[in-house]
Amino acid sequence: MPRARVTIQRGAGLHARPAAEFVKLANRFTASTKVRLNGRQADAKSILGILGLGANGGAEVELEVEGEDAEPALAALRDFLETPTE
Repeated sequence: MPRARVTIQRGAGLHARPAAEFVKLANRFTASTKVRLNGRQADAKSILGILGLGANGGAEVELEVEGEDAEPALAALRDFLETPTE
């Protein structure tokens, strides 16, 4: 089960628009993805779950992916979080 610790480089973190983009990206894959932050966990395919994490820019999250396309899903989600924005 692939895992990665990722520091969110997006200035706004995972709030509203970036969270929606993150969930949309996660839903392109069949793999299930969990996102963990400060002892809380959310399904990457749930906008409410991701928003509930309150992940700000600079936060370190853990991604855990399981399924057929786990490796490409992890790479895509990791790239998304590590791409700096204002």
